[in-house]
Amino acid sequence: MIRIEDLHKSYKDHKVLIGLNIQVEKGEIYGFIGHNGVGKSTTMNILAGLIGFQSGKCIINGKDIRDNGLLFKDIGYLPEDPKFYPYMNAWEYFDFIGRIGGDTGKEIKLKAGKLLEAVKLEKAAKRAIGGYSRGMKQRLGFAVAMYHDPELYLLDEPSSALDPEGRIDMVNIIEDLKEKGKTIFLSTHILNDIEKVCDRVGIIHDGRIVVEDNLNKLLEKYVQPVYDIEFNRRPTGNCINKLSALEYVDKVDIDDRRVSVYIKSIERDSQKLLREVVELEAPVTSINLKRSSLEEIFMKVVK
Repeated sequence: MIRIEDLHKSYKDHKVLIGLNIQVEKGEIYGFIGHNGVGKSTTMNILAGLIGFQSGKCIINGKDIRDNGLLFKDIGYLPEDPKFYPYMNAWEYFDFIGRIGGDTGKEIKLKAGKLLEAVKLEKAAKRAIGGYSRGMKQRLGFAVAMYHDPELYLLDEPSSALDPEGRIDMVNIIEDLKEKGKTIFLSTHILNDIEKVCDRVGIIHDGRIVVEDNLNKLLEKYVQPVYDIEFNRRPTGNCINKLSALEYVDKVDIDDRRVSVYIKSIERDSQKLLREVVELEAPVTSINLKRSSLEEIFMKVVK
């Protein structure tokens, strides 16, 4: 669906993208993350056909964007800060974009009604957009991106201005689009949202992708698995020594009745550790695998 090859983009002497390579498959949700200013929005704008680039290739659904220009109905684009005519209301704005696309008034009303309901703006649809909060504009921007039912969505910080309820709604909409087989290229600094919905993650740093993989594989590669074991009383030194001596254990930390055991491989070593824990003389009340996060991976990679 998306193929970016050796993409270079500069603003005068400032190099933003330096040999960017990305491949996004049809029906996939791809999480595109990186620090502010590393080229995420620039990449989005290039894919949307809004700005040019110096060299490289951008292919969307088999079409080179340099040959096809703005792929109006192929792409649903939600910029980080969507702009509207402030004197229009939501119904008027949908009528405007619908008629540009050749829809009849009846078609526009039917599509717009469903979308306004989906983003929970139906009660504010007759208010001037200029009076909307930033979060409401973001909701409207997402509805506008969905209007032509495109196969590809470019979502640049779709949750940045939303409250917690709005973020949940946004994630649910993205999941619904995935169920319909849509392809989504998603950039956000809210890494928890990436973890919930993305199939693969790419981290951009210094103008290129430095890490790209399935999230579970990234967690396994970059974050060491840790088991927190809770005993019914403080474990003896003998227990700690036994755990520390295991060849697949890198480190053991103790905090009163809780012991944190750092193992080398979650797939290879988990069962062996659990067998050893059962044989200890101190009764265990709980054992949990500590939840690692994409944020930990991101910090390790960019450092």
